Amino acid sequence: MPIRQLSETMINQIAAGEVIERPASVVKELVENALDAGAGRVEIVTAGGGLNLIRVTDDGGGIPEQELELAVARHCTSKLSTDINDIRSLGFRGEALPSIGSVARLSIRSRTAAGDSAAEISIEGGRIAPVRPAAANRGTTVEVRDLFFATPARLKFMKGERAESSATSDVIKRIAIAFPAVRFTLAGSDRSTLELPATDDTPEGQLRRLAQVMGADFPENSIAIDAGREGVRLTGHVSIPSFTRANALQQYAYVNGRPVRDKLIAGAIRGAYMDVLPRDRHAVVALFLTLDPATVDVNVHPAKADVRFRDPGLVRGLIVGAIRQALTDAGIRAATTGAAGMMAAFRPGATSFGHGGPANNHRSYEAAYRASGSGYDPARSPQRPLDMGFGESDQPAFETGPSMSADARASQTEANETLLGMVLGAARAQVHENYIVAQTRDSLVIVDQHAAHERLVYEALKNALHSRPVPAQMLLLPEIIDLPEEDAERLAQHAETLRRFGLGLERFGPGAIAVRETPSMLGETDVQQLVRDLADEIADNDTIETLTERLHHIAATMACHGSVRSGRLLKPDEMNALLRQMEATPGSGTCNHGRPTYIELKLGDIERLFGRR
Repeated sequence: MPIRQLSETMINQIAAGEVIERPASVVKELVENALDAGAGRVEIVTAGGGLNLIRVTDDGGGIPEQELELAVARHCTSKLSTDINDIRSLGFRGEALPSIGSVARLSIRSRTAAGDSAAEISIEGGRIAPVRPAAANRGTTVEVRDLFFATPARLKFMKGERAESSATSDVIKRIAIAFPAVRFTLAGSDRSTLELPATDDTPEGQLRRLAQVMGADFPENSIAIDAGREGVRLTGHVSIPSFTRANALQQYAYVNGRPVRDKLIAGAIRGAYMDVLPRDRHAVVALFLTLDPATVDVNVHPAKADVRFRDPGLVRGLIVGAIRQALTDAGIRAATTGAAGMMAAFRPGATSFGHGGPANNHRSYEAAYRASGSGYDPARSPQRPLDMGFGESDQPAFETGPSMSADARASQTEANETLLGMVLGAARAQVHENYIVAQTRDSLVIVDQHAAHERLVYEALKNALHSRPVPAQMLLLPEIIDLPEEDAERLAQHAETLRRFGLGLERFGPGAIAVRETPSMLGETDVQQLVRDLADEIADNDTIETLTERLHHIAATMACHGSVRSGRLLKPDEMNALLRQMEATPGSGTCNHGRPTYIELKLGDIERLFGRR
């Protein structure tokens, strides 16, 4: 077959295969265009999951009538200067509108602030109709109908309406976080309305927008991030370790205001929370990276969701260091969701109080009293006092004195006023030989003694690892590992750092590494696999986290076996000492496995449980 020039329609359809994957991709491109036009309000309407209808209306600057034909032509844009490295807008490729028009029925109606009237242009399967007059307010309305009607094969890969609507909602939320001063509305016959009112561009306004997207409990369970290094600035909010999700869908990352899904950033977040979260839980974060556009490539893929950094090690180190420092500076904090769970566990159910709680319970007492047909009878009254076992001498049936347990002695001891003012308060009792009950001035704290002490021992072991070189064991015969030349060179460049962690290696010819020492803590280990994993990680991220993670895992195992076990009775002084160490140890709100070490219940919550509030 001879070489020939493809038609413009076919070229656009090929481009649409990369840019327009599903209805959510259309919404993303159109909303980004609206934001680039300076919109303060963006309204999205969908039907059939977006396959039947997508309408995006904004109040931005609009498109002049004479530029409408250019707007739907390939590689025509108003957002890119002569320098491809200086990209300061969300869109810049000039592919979205012609790609959509090649696979759907597209109409654009727009009016500028200076225009006396609006104009409209339509495209159907790549065929462009002439521009015609129209009636519209200032701004632009883009309507897409019958998506993929021109490429029916693509329709077979679409999911159900609910799945497509959910993907569209996720796109809107992801964009909305980066633009808190813009009002977003998403509605349609196939979904409930999503409305995100405008806040402002201040940190407080940003946090209010995060609460709209991530839930009202996120702000009080998050920590602010603000750090910088060598021209790269990182801001945002991250959740405390005890506030997690089952998946990473609520991890949002932005580079110069652009929503991205970058594996380097995702890996940095995992590394920052490495030893404070369970393996099946994920932190909730919103991170904003600001850097010189020339140092990041956003033109990696037509969808513009992937980026490539000129110095990935710098970016990763900044994210990991900033999050860990923020978690350390925040001190010990418990998630409010733990208190909510405790409230739900303590709250009487329908079996105890009928169907309405204490109020219905009170009414049932009144009914029982009226049904008795007589006056007050202590033996039959629902309000009779509890039988406390008092005898004729009115002496209590329980004993006091030297034979009391440590629990009772702790509960009887008057707490020092200073201890009550501490974060975890003063120990009052130990229940079930594992849980310490403490009191502050305005709350009740329950501590899992084993989980708490496990974290304390683990942090001490980690500090020992990083404060001095890790002890190494000499191999009887050096392990010779054949590697590609570039991997061997990377390992040799990090040899000094690796030696501090107990791994002694050196170049052995052009494509090999000789390992002479391994960390004593690892015992017998697969040296070849360890070195190859390190080489792969250095190639990807320019770090040696693999070795660090293995050492930390050993330290965590040692901490688990060396900490206070469940079932051990503690004296009041021991309980208070444990509480004070927790307050002074970063990350002590969770154990090594990511479980919470304590739960705090405010006095106001307790009073609500008893109907006092």
